[in-house]
Amino acid sequence: MASSFIEILVRRGIISREQLKEAETLAGKQKIGVGDALLKQGYATGDEVMRAMAEEHDLEYVDLREVTIPPSVVELIPESVARENAVLPLSEEDGVLRVVVSNPLDLDTFEKLRFILNRKVEISLAPRENILESINRLYGQIEGESVDSMLQEFTDTAIDFTETEGDSRSSDENVDENSAPVVRLVQLMITEAVQLRASDIHIEPFEDRVRIRYRIDGVLVERDNPPRRLLGAILSRIKILSRLDIAERRRTQDGRIKITAGGKDLDLRVSVIPTNHGQSIVMRILDKDNIRVGVRHLGLSERNNKTFNELIRRPNGIILVTGPTGSGKTTTLYAALNELNRPDRKIITAEDPVEYYLAGINQVEVRHNIGLDFARIIRAMLRQAPNVILVGEMRDLETASMGIQASLTGHLVFSTLHTNDAPSSMTRLVDLGVPGYLVASSVIAVLAQRLVRVICPKCKRPDHPSTAALEEAGIPQELADRSEMMRGKGCGHCGGKGFRGRIGIYELMLMSSRVRQLVFEGASAVDIRKQAVADGMVTLYRDGIDKVLRGITTTEEVFRVAKRSDHDMTSIAALVNTSSPTTDKSAALADKKKK
Repeated sequence: MASSFIEILVRRGIISREQLKEAETLAGKQKIGVGDALLKQGYATGDEVMRAMAEEHDLEYVDLREVTIPPSVVELIPESVARENAVLPLSEEDGVLRVVVSNPLDLDTFEKLRFILNRKVEISLAPRENILESINRLYGQIEGESVDSMLQEFTDTAIDFTETEGDSRSSDENVDENSAPVVRLVQLMITEAVQLRASDIHIEPFEDRVRIRYRIDGVLVERDNPPRRLLGAILSRIKILSRLDIAERRRTQDGRIKITAGGKDLDLRVSVIPTNHGQSIVMRILDKDNIRVGVRHLGLSERNNKTFNELIRRPNGIILVTGPTGSGKTTTLYAALNELNRPDRKIITAEDPVEYYLAGINQVEVRHNIGLDFARIIRAMLRQAPNVILVGEMRDLETASMGIQASLTGHLVFSTLHTNDAPSSMTRLVDLGVPGYLVASSVIAVLAQRLVRVICPKCKRPDHPSTAALEEAGIPQELADRSEMMRGKGCGHCGGKGFRGRIGIYELMLMSSRVRQLVFEGASAVDIRKQAVADGMVTLYRDGIDKVLRGITTTEEVFRVAKRSDHDMTSIAALVNTSSPTTDKSAALADKKKK
């Protein structure tokens, strides 16, 4: 007889005998299995327990993140049966259906499946949470019903969907099958977006339909097209949740929703604008997990990471982060603040609006309707004797001047600007009306950034681009041959896209003495850029190509967010003579000059 899965876990060194005794005691008290007790105490993962269980019963273990299940196989088990029994069809061959389960001893369920499906059933094992996640992805997003089934219900029946108008229940109240249909639809929509890792939900009215799109990894994906008659009810429900005026249809509106979806407590930032076909809504999903990232996880190169960590520990000066909306500026700034957030430092922020609430940091929200703008907040916060100040955005002369004055009086100031690259931020501040000598003496560094999608780790394969593609990217063939260029094939883990998650590409410009002199003299952004590159700055495009050569992203992703210049061609060509395709040659040249 094979060893029990418990003995297998002990033999593999995953758990100790002492941990096993603790788990057995907990299992006895709470009347649960020893495996569940091990999971509850965190001594073993669901993956480890299930692999051991598969070995005990001589069954196949399946990593559902690495397999792609054809729709024709999924259709063999109805959604209701799959959800009720936590089973997932995996493959079919010669009339035998292989299903994935989490309990190899649940013989009653296997017999029921054979009876319902009228075919031979064989089993493989996977953790229950992985099975449920796959069911959500393949069938629908919420236990019992999906957005698709809800929309079908609306389309097929003359259901009364106006009930939400008078439904004033708070957003954190449970939504169940007794809730109004549109109440359930909006809840399903938000939960589905969270489970698909979306950052925004776009609800856009057109002449004959309503288009719903999710922004996943920075790319908009069309999801549903509810009937046009549902627009009023969906708008009303979202406005009720965000405490906005339902009757207002001509002005823009902004609100906030606190909601629980997908097992997470979320904040949604709601923006409503009137269009020629009705009001359009965008809901930004603010997930606190996204800002718990440390500076070392942002995607900065080893050299830039070391430099940035030194910069944020400077006692005074301005550090600017630039880039378009949605380029990850907030994440970078919050990562820096989290790094600095210690009991011996006082940190105050002025934001419009406050997106995430950070423990231990004083955050002030701009309120234009009562005259509480950036400049007034900065003036007041300086009287609070802070060590570090974050100004959401330097959007006018008064705000920029106050930020600069704060840096010159011994404070470290973080802020953002909307410019295309790091050197342009210098001319942008001068354009706002800040004297060049003040910009030169206060700014210590500028970090420009963009976000690119990361190749899915589960389905990445070596990539061998054509000569034409390499020439377009400016990558010499010799360098490509030595690199680790990859491409995602598409799998269940990434939803067939070949990408999962995003990472930053960066351009860190330090204010060297020569750059300061150019800013002081009012030089153009082109001249400042030329000097910064000569001083060792790695451009956005070059940093992106480094990540392509290391198999992190693709050239198409870099092309999407950054443009190529002559400086990039020179520095990439120089990599051919280095020992590694990603060695920072410009940094080596800069070091040589200093010596």
